[in-house]
Amino acid sequence: MGFSKVEDTHFPKNNYLRVKDKLIDLSQPKVMGIVNVTPDSFYSNSRKTNESTLLSTVSQMINDGADFVDIGGYSTKPGAEIVSLEEELNRISEPISLIKKEFPTVLLTLDTFRGKVARRGIDLGVDIINDISGFHYDPDLLDVISETTTPYILMHVNPEFDQMHVPNINENIYRDMIYYFSNKLIQLKNRGIVDVIIDPGFGFGKTLEQNYSILKNLELFHILERPILVGLSRKSMIHKKLNSSINDSLNGTTILNTQAILKGASILRVHDVKEAKQIIQLIS
Repeated sequence: MGFSKVEDTHFPKNNYLRVKDKLIDLSQPKVMGIVNVTPDSFYSNSRKTNESTLLSTVSQMINDGADFVDIGGYSTKPGAEIVSLEEELNRISEPISLIKKEFPTVLLTLDTFRGKVARRGIDLGVDIINDISGFHYDPDLLDVISETTTPYILMHVNPEFDQMHVPNINENIYRDMIYYFSNKLIQLKNRGIVDVIIDPGFGFGKTLEQNYSILKNLELFHILERPILVGLSRKSMIHKKLNSSINDSLNGTTILNTQAILKGASILRVHDVKEAKQIIQLIS
């Protein structure tokens, strides 16, 4: 059985995202490169804490074909330290300014669940807010997104902050996820927020089996008529199943990202841009 064309797996309403004065065509999948300005992100090679390393990394990602660059100042890996608002603001402000000055046309997403951090990022030129919390963890975030009409990435997660990584043992996880997204999308629409990407939240509050089942059935989420972002890159669901390490999980990441694209994912959020871009080039 041969590969189906990528465009055949994407619903027409999933194809466009308005970002400021640009209309982003998602009929062909895009790649989002991960840049962490934290000292403790789970993949050490993604940590960029000085100016030269930051800018060289972003430059390389753009050269490798990144369509978006995602910057984050708060690690949400299991057991990560609690980061104060002031610290997160300090971590992201200068890097965003540097990136926007050096690469003014890059589409920059900010990974945060805090309203004040989102506001600072948007003021500095951030194009999209990437929120792991589904606006649960800080009620101010929804106000900021609404007031600025900033495109928004909505992830599925446990609504309790200290339970975000605790698996929900539930045979009806699809029903719960569809209900979660549907309810959130109504709330967002009521606030005038219509440019929304959904993220199933791989690795957040799901068992190993649930993660793989969700990926296998990813096309079910097309019922929501929104672009789907998939963040599988080097996550524990790969190296746990292969009994390997984070550093040895690029091949596994590529295999699962290929499956995600064939199931209709619109954006791959990755540490390794070149390899992700090659997936799209080879099977489109």
